[in-house]
Amino acid sequence: MARQADFRTSPNPMVGAVVLDRDGHLAGEGYHKARGQAHAEEAALREAGDRARGGTVYVSLEPCTHTHREPSCANALIEAGVRRVVISMTDPDHRVRGAGVNALQQAGVATIVGVYQDRAERLNEFYVKHRLTGRPFVTAKFAMSLDGKIATRTGESRWITGDEARRHGHRLRHEHDAILVGINTVMADDPELTARQDGAGLRQPLRVVLDSQLRIRQSAKVVGPNTLIATTKPGRVGLAEVVKLPATETGRVSLPALLDELGKRDILSVLVEGGGEIHAAMFAESLVDKVHAYVAPRLIGGRQAPGPLGGEGFAKLDQATRLTNLDMVRLGDDILLTGYVDVHGDR
Repeated sequence: MARQADFRTSPNPMVGAVVLDRDGHLAGEGYHKARGQAHAEEAALREAGDRARGGTVYVSLEPCTHTHREPSCANALIEAGVRRVVISMTDPDHRVRGAGVNALQQAGVATIVGVYQDRAERLNEFYVKHRLTGRPFVTAKFAMSLDGKIATRTGESRWITGDEARRHGHRLRHEHDAILVGINTVMADDPELTARQDGAGLRQPLRVVLDSQLRIRQSAKVVGPNTLIATTKPGRVGLAEVVKLPATETGRVSLPALLDELGKRDILSVLVEGGGEIHAAMFAESLVDKVHAYVAPRLIGGRQAPGPLGGEGFAKLDQATRLTNLDMVRLGDDILLTGYVDVHGDR
């Protein structure tokens, strides 16, 4: 049920709920569809009606207790007279964090917490990261040849991967609240940075451009509403929003400061699409949480052909970023490798 929200609830989590009557038969179900709409428990209880009394509710996230809902989801469950509530995970939001479970228990409702907790945390990994750290979840995404090149030595990069992989990439844009690229990518490719897919109403992420010296052209396709240009210099660029942020010793935009700014704006997730220097800087500062690497069955070669990570790189193998929980899927002729940055590794 929660998955049906399809990332449209941000900055709220995706939550599903199911109500069984006292005889164990399905009485109601629901999910949180979008910010401002009914929470999952509300929708499920509304469908169940009087059959919820004495029954069991299964919910993927701890019921809320704060007063933005009247009654709160925890109180709604109590008022409905349910006998038991099974919860996958507690809510990391500081306004809840166990308060929902405590309210249910104080009212005499039996509670079980932690059923399929790993699945619930994975489903809402963007929300969990934001609520615990104040920063968005960062996904690095790149497409490369089998020999690790993201373009030829002349800079040609369209298209390394096939149609199916590119459609998946647009799907990733839909799932994330923001998409981040560097000014060199904008100047070289002039991308729109929008989510596009035939026959599907996709979310459009906030387009973020790292441009420390404010070199972007007014005519760039990305300049317009729903665009934020992160820079170290004051200025104006068309209808885009320009945000001046602290600079590093080398004069570049501070990436931690940028993530802090996005987090304050309730951006739960950022998809970093490059180029190689941005990816390298993100990894160097341990700011990446997850990687999506599309690998095409091509061999490009060339010492001057760039790879997905620029910068200086690591001098020793035991310093290299390690990925864990690897997954692999075939997309047409291409392969998508997905993994999480191993925060417990040698680095």
